[in-house]
Amino acid sequence: VLFFKSKFSLLSPSLALYFHIGETEKKCFIEEIPDETMVIGKYRTQLWDKHTGSFLPSTPGLGMHVEIKDPDTKIILSRQYGSDGRFTFTSHTPGEHQICLHSNSTKMALFAGGKLRVHLDIQVGEHTNNYPEIAAKDKLTELQLRVRQLLDQVEQIQKEQNYQRYREERFRMTSESTNQRVLWWSIAQTLILILTGIWQMKHLKSFFEAKKLV
Repeated sequence: VLFFKSKFSLLSPSLALYFHIGETEKKCFIEEIPDETMVIGKYRTQLWDKHTGSFLPSTPGLGMHVEIKDPDTKIILSRQYGSDGRFTFTSHTPGEHQICLHSNSTKMALFAGGKLRVHLDIQVGEHTNNYPEIAAKDKLTELQLRVRQLLDQVEQIQKEQNYQRYREERFRMTSESTNQRVLWWSIAQTLILILTGIWQMKHLKSFFEAKKLV
């Protein structure tokens, strides 16, 4: 299993890339996502054709399995999709979410070329909204639609700020725990040294007394 990590940020609200994958290979992506945030992933696959020397659209028989885990490694989505697919989930716990994809095909003939290209696009937060569709459904004017977009952006900024505070709190708790452990370890080392010194002094005193040197 190969892992790739990318951090969610307001400047980079989406992840678009492609990668190559084998039949039994699994690739996972780690996204840092605030809580109560919608995530939409879209992918399409291409098979390597050795005759044309290029990637061609995959056959309908080829599919992908998508698995999503939250920061507590709890599976929140596990589903089979086709050669092209779209998956959606909402985060309920802030932190690193694991998004894994692998082929569910067992047909070795499909992988004769040994290459499967997967194009993946992940959108986070307000960028998952289809604003033209929202405007048509709610009959919003251009100004109303713009206000709706700004409100969604403000809400996402608040979520990101809350997530940063959550990370800072976890870091502070980890630092305090580490400092306490270091303190207790230092105290234990000091006590061990003192006890060792006392034992050595008693041992030397007994040795000298046995030799009648004192």
